[in-house]
Amino acid sequence: MSNEIDILALRSRVAQLEARLEYVYKHLRIEYSDNPNAANQTVIDALRNGNKIEAIRIYREIHNAGLAEAKQAVDGMESRLGL
Repeated sequence: MSNEIDILALRSRVAQLEARLEYVYKHLRIEYSDNPNAANQTVIDALRNGNKIEAIRIYREIHNAGLAEAKQAVDGMESRLGL
């Protein structure tokens, strides 16, 4: 019986933590994705269309990054993709 109570307590705790994490994401305007590459796909699409400034802007929004960090990340993507 003790194991069942422990499991129920853990499930309750996990639910509380998930709710708090969701609150933090909303507060920081961060969108969670199981696939980080899916979030970057819009950045890659902008790069492929030749719009590097737009790609940097999108990266900043998605990752809540500063200009220098976003530019460095987008430059890295551009290099890896051979664009």
